[in-house]
Amino acid sequence: MKCLFKIALIVFVVQIGFAQNGRLLHKDIVNLPDSIKQKFLERNKFKTVFTSTKLFKITYESNGLKINGYLSTPIESGSYPVIIYNRGGNRDFGAFNDIGATYVLRSMSQWGYTVIASNYRGGGGSEGMEEFGGTDVNDIHNLIPLLDNLKEADTSRIGIYGWSRGGLMTYRAISESCKFKAAIIGAGMANSFRNIEERPEMEKYVFSELLPNYKTNKEAELKKRSAIYWTDKFCKTTPILLLHGSGDWRVSPKDALDMADSLYAKKHPFRLHFYEGGDHGLSEYDQEVNENAKDFLDYYVKDLNTHPNMEPHGR
Repeated sequence: MKCLFKIALIVFVVQIGFAQNGRLLHKDIVNLPDSIKQKFLERNKFKTVFTSTKLFKITYESNGLKINGYLSTPIESGSYPVIIYNRGGNRDFGAFNDIGATYVLRSMSQWGYTVIASNYRGGGGSEGMEEFGGTDVNDIHNLIPLLDNLKEADTSRIGIYGWSRGGLMTYRAISESCKFKAAIIGAGMANSFRNIEERPEMEKYVFSELLPNYKTNKEAELKKRSAIYWTDKFCKTTPILLLHGSGDWRVSPKDALDMADSLYAKKHPFRLHFYEGGDHGLSEYDQEVNENAKDFLDYYVKDLNTHPNMEPHGR
């Protein structure tokens, strides 16, 4: 009897622990100073952002850690399709703040989406240690139970969108879950080995400092963060949009081309937009990138269209 009680207690504790994933701990409205707001309003794409959307700073639980992030929703009441946006950078570099979240998340929320983003463990004031594409991917997965409890989120329609390191996080997420109706990878790293060959400082200041057991298990840890080696794990029902510029010095444009080759060979549904001379953030093509991303998300996430026949066919 005592043994059964102990087993029941362990099961209960485990269930309680898992039940905390995605638990919303804080949700505070973000109000920018008028001087900052005016600077946004001077740009055409933000003309209606403050009258059509609202932004919240959030803290939620992920594997026992308090993780910070942001949530943007349309002001008009309703249940909207969802975009999970995965930021780039590492630690505090690239972490969202009120201004960055307004720029990225509210501009997408204008499209008629509930948009949510994590600052991942170890960055942006979040607890824990970052692993640059390791266990921190759980901070993305654990946004889904949070969204399940938001009336503004229709979790039967979720898209996922990541830029740079966020592209790596997106690759990891779609290899572990079929929750996502579509995925967008912007200038995403797909080959960590190439990255450190072309940018040795990434190994010195990022990989060697953040990847667990890097000195003793370097090859395995880099492969874990090199999606080109495990495209067969991607959810077969998640179409992918690749966005990359030929002028990108941070992440090799070859990563997108190699990924396209691999996806084509596996008949995985994808589109590739390769922008001539585009930098890492595709700043020269800002409007076009947003139009491409919105069209892709609207087609597969908002309207739930299925991908076409991937076998050779037609006249």
